[in-house]
Amino acid sequence: MLSRLSELIWADWIWFPEGYGWDDLKDADGNVYPKVRDLWATVPIALCFLVLRKIFEQTVGLPLASMLRVKDKHLAQAPPNPILESHFCNKSKHPAQSATENLSRRTGCSVRQVQRWFRQRRNQDRPSKLKKFQEASWRFIFYFLAFFAGLAVLIDKPWFHDTKNMWKDFPKMPLLPSQYWYYMIELGFYFSLVCSVASDVKRKDFKEQIIHHVATILLISFSWMVNYTRTGTLIMLVHDASDYLMELAKMFNYAGWKRTCNFIFASFAAVFIISRLIVFPFWIIHATFVYPLTVIRPFFGLCFFNGLLFVLLALHVFWAVLILRIAVKFLPGNGIVEDERSDKEETESEEEDDVCERREKWKNGHVQRSRFLNNNHIRKMD
Repeated sequence: MLSRLSELIWADWIWFPEGYGWDDLKDADGNVYPKVRDLWATVPIALCFLVLRKIFEQTVGLPLASMLRVKDKHLAQAPPNPILESHFCNKSKHPAQSATENLSRRTGCSVRQVQRWFRQRRNQDRPSKLKKFQEASWRFIFYFLAFFAGLAVLIDKPWFHDTKNMWKDFPKMPLLPSQYWYYMIELGFYFSLVCSVASDVKRKDFKEQIIHHVATILLISFSWMVNYTRTGTLIMLVHDASDYLMELAKMFNYAGWKRTCNFIFASFAAVFIISRLIVFPFWIIHATFVYPLTVIRPFFGLCFFNGLLFVLLALHVFWAVLILRIAVKFLPGNGIVEDERSDKEETESEEEDDVCERREKWKNGHVQRSRFLNNNHIRKMD
C-alpha cells in the first residue's frame, strides 16, 4: 500500500516534462546530478550556523555595538502586583477602558496608575536595542557574504545573462560544485532561522516571516530535487541583493546615526523594489512560467514551483508597502527611519503621568464640588 502510494507521489509525469523522469538524474559519464539525500547535509550546516551565531554575537556583535555606542535605555520596572500581572498574562496586555477601571477598583490604584503599570510591563517584555543590534549584525554579515559570493560564482554563467538558458538541456543539466555549496549553505541558513525564530525578536510581520521562510525552504528543496538549480541560484541571488542593506540600515538606526541610516535605507528601498518587484517577476517568473510553455508542455511540477514563486511575490508586495510607508515618513527629513515591523517602545514620562494624575484628581474634585453646590442651591430654592 505504502509502496504504491510512494510510486504515485513520485511518478515521473508529475514532476518532469513528458519523456523524462528520475532516471535522467542518475550520475553518468562523469556528470553529477542533484539527489534528494544531499539535502540531509543542510542539518549539520544549520546547527553550525546556530553555534556560529552565538559566537559571532558575543565576539563581534557585542564589541561592535559598544564601538557604535549602542546602549539600552533604563526603563522603569513595573512594581509587583499579582492582580495586574494575572490580567496581563492571562487576559490582555492592552486592557480596555472598562477593564482598566475595574482593575483600578480592585487594586485601589487610580486609572492612570493602572495604565502606567501596563505600559511599564509591556516595555519589560520588549527586546533590548542591544539584542536587536546583535541579530541585525549577524544577518548582515551572512547576507552580505552570500550575495557577493553568489554573484562571483554566477556572473560567468550563461543563464545569468540570458534566462532562457535555465532550461537548456533540462533536466539533464550537470551539477557544478559551486551550485552544490551555494544551495547547501543558503538552505542551512534558512533552517537555522526557523530553529531560532522562537528566541528572535518578534515583529509585526511574524506570520509573514514564517510563511516566507517555509516557502523559501520548500522552493530551494524542491528546485534541488528536480534539478531546477539554475533557476534556484538566480532566485537566491535576487533575494540576497537587498537584505544586507536592510540589516545595515537597522544597525545604524539602533546606533542613532540618523543620516547614515536614512541614506542606507533609501538605497535598500531602491534595490528591493528593483530586485523583488521588477527583476523577480519580469525576468525570473517570466522565465519559469511564460517561456517554458513555448518549449515544453505544462506539468504539475512546473505549476507547483511557480505557485511557490507567486507566494514569495505576494510577500514582496506586502513588504514593499511597509517600505514605502517608512520612506514617506523620512523623505521630508523630519525623523529617523523606524522599522514598521517592530513594536515601538512606549516612552511617556513619569512627569506626564503625574500631571495627568493631578488633572484627573482636580477634574474629579471639581465635578464633586459642582454637584455639592448644585444640590445646596436646589435645597435653598425648595
